[in-house]
Amino acid sequence: MAIERLLTLMNRLRDPRNGCPWDMEQTFRSIAPYTIEEAYEVADAIERNDMGALCEELGDLMFQVVFHSQIAAEQGAFDFDDVVAAICDKMERRHPHVFGEARVANAAQQSLAWEEIKRRERAARSAADTAQSAPSILVDVPRALPALTRAEKLGKRAAQVGFEWPDVGGALDKLDEEIAEMRQELASGTAAADEVAAEIGDVLFCLVNICRYLHIDPEESLRGTNSKFERRFRYVEQRLSEQGRCPQQASLEEMDALWLEGKQLGM
Repeated sequence: MAIERLLTLMNRLRDPRNGCPWDMEQTFRSIAPYTIEEAYEVADAIERNDMGALCEELGDLMFQVVFHSQIAAEQGAFDFDDVVAAICDKMERRHPHVFGEARVANAAQQSLAWEEIKRRERAARSAADTAQSAPSILVDVPRALPALTRAEKLGKRAAQVGFEWPDVGGALDKLDEEIAEMRQELASGTAAADEVAAEIGDVLFCLVNICRYLHIDPEESLRGTNSKFERRFRYVEQRLSEQGRCPQQASLEEMDALWLEGKQLGM
């Protein structure tokens, strides 16, 4: 099997006598940034609809799973088979309408059932780990998530117990309020950098809440804007290059005019 080849390869790379020096030095912590990077590269390949790149990036991401599993096996914590068994058990547990007797009428009902199962799992874990009788609904939202993604998950969790605006209008009003507070801090001229940063964070959190109400993924939305900015700025660079110049040799007004030109061309 192909997976056996990969597991054997990973074992060889970490072999204390004949393995790769770099691979042997790695720890969970040292390779964690690579794991995150590979997940983003998978998302980028999907965004570009590049199936060849997606196949390659999924392989890179799978290698990260095998790498972590190998380190854990060396420490006697768990191995790759345990990882596979755990996810299979979880998926069967969270799909009782497929692997059990439960019934759901549509995807919306399944989403509600999924969240309820996760809520019970969180409560059970919290009860096992602590003596709390009322565990926080936010207990297992990972701190390592990208900030926009974590903000969306925090808001979604709180909304499950009714802590949210009744409609998007309330979220928009809150955004206006936070922008006004940010402007006030900036206008004062005496606000410390961390105070301004806190106000900007409040604005961003409000924007994420608005995305949640509108069923928009904030990370995906920002990635789209990043791509748009890149296309338009490259157009500015290209047009200036045709004139024998670079951006450093152009005024802001000239670059802004070219930016609008690119926008009108659908860049």
